[in-house]
Amino acid sequence: MNDEYFMSLALAEAKAAAAEDEIPVGACLVRDGIVILKDHNRTRAQQNPLAHCEKLILDEAQKLGLKYLQDCTLYVTLEPCLMCSGMIIHSRVGRVVYGAPDPKTGACGSVYQTLLDKSFNHHPELAWGVLAQDCALVLTDFFQNKR
Repeated sequence: MNDEYFMSLALAEAKAAAAEDEIPVGACLVRDGIVILKDHNRTRAQQNPLAHCEKLILDEAQKLGLKYLQDCTLYVTLEPCLMCSGMIIHSRVGRVVYGAPDPKTGACGSVYQTLLDKSFNHHPELAWGVLAQDCALVLTDFFQNKR
């Protein structure tokens, strides 16, 4: 299995979010080629602006007793924001792979370079652009339908 396969699972979560009228961003957490957790944004359903898919997954990982995630890869359809990037660093996620860049709030290179900042004590491996067009299209379609 490869990055495209796992990103396609995150993309399925993003599409589920769109069907629930949530901002269509999805993610999955993988360890040793096995999906541990997957989810999508739930800010509207939970009436919580912090209910990003990355946060939901990292919170659930903690509940499962997975304190540090150095041996895990987090796949996200949209570049993580500043909040999620901070959680990724504190959870010590070993690798982050994202699809579409976020030129407005992206914290992995687009606006901020949080995951690349050497002042933090943890530096996950970072990959981007995996199924980027598909990931961006889900967002574009969602917002075009809103207008």
